[in-house]
Amino acid sequence: MNWGSVLSDSSVIRLTEYSHGAGCGCKISPKVLDTILASQLTLPDSPNLLVGNSSKDDAAAYDIGNGQAVLSTTDFFMPIADDPFDFGRIAATNAISDIYAMGGKPLMAIAILGWPVNVLAPEVAQRVVDGGRQACADAGIPLAGGHSIDAPEPIFGLAVTGIVDIDKLKQNDQATAGCKLYLSKPLGVGVLTTAQKKKILKPEHEFLARDTMCILNKVGEKISAVDGVEALTDVTGFGLGGHLLEICEGSGVDAEINYDALPVMAPVKDYIAQGSMPGGTERNFESYGEKLSVMTDEQRAIICDPQTSGGLLIAVRPEQAAEVEAILAAEGLQSDCIGELVSGSAPGSGSAVRVTIQTGS
Repeated sequence: MNWGSVLSDSSVIRLTEYSHGAGCGCKISPKVLDTILASQLTLPDSPNLLVGNSSKDDAAAYDIGNGQAVLSTTDFFMPIADDPFDFGRIAATNAISDIYAMGGKPLMAIAILGWPVNVLAPEVAQRVVDGGRQACADAGIPLAGGHSIDAPEPIFGLAVTGIVDIDKLKQNDQATAGCKLYLSKPLGVGVLTTAQKKKILKPEHEFLARDTMCILNKVGEKISAVDGVEALTDVTGFGLGGHLLEICEGSGVDAEINYDALPVMAPVKDYIAQGSMPGGTERNFESYGEKLSVMTDEQRAIICDPQTSGGLLIAVRPEQAAEVEAILAAEGLQSDCIGELVSGSAPGSGSAVRVTIQTGS
């Protein structure tokens, strides 16, 4: 190999130019994924598997017989940041989030790396892996191993193992009508990273998306200890609309969202007006748009915007909502109520809408 023919200076490399997608915006749409995961096989039951393929949850959970469950998850994607270290750190933070979204504590991780070795030098990949190591260190866990392949585009992520007390295990299909909804991080990652890829992102906005994506969802451990929290998930590639629909459909409820209360990074709406929307936004809307009430173009761009390493979406009974707000505020996270869950549409009502978007308080 003549390494002189490949790019090795990470200070001048823009990793987003080496992939067709970015971050969780690379995810296969929910509609297509349903087709892929359908199976006619008759498979043996696993009585210790508490959470598996039967639900659309963030991680698998396996009862180990001592009041605890092992959590297992994986997540990887193509570059969402130009800087190799930032890409690795964001990808790892995003993967670890699934453990926190189940109310668990991460224990260790192994890396997943795909690298175009004939295009980008191994020194650049080393910076990506180091970013992953940093995120793992921030979470207090080791990056204990991994696997790599030669791939046409850069890919990085983790498989993460965690642990949770079963009485604190949180899922995304256990919510009831009346629960208040909270989102711990602001929306707009997909819009800002698309603006970066289109080279229209202003210098003063360069690190907005990166900084929010690098926040670990550690608060999930504290949130899961609140008795009134009935459902918990993280908002990633399917956008707020998609992940909220997973709660609604899994729990048999509908939702009402106060659009004006949604946390959105300050410049996002300006970039939407300039046409900065990732392809994942339209794929998301095509997959589940008929289940959302009529929206403006701006509302659709925000509610269907694919997030990477997004915040926790929390459904909590009204009696314990103040406790959740206090925990979020103490961590410097978003703590305003964004809506509530309501009784689901009656079967045969003819209404496909599960999430209603409202404006005003």
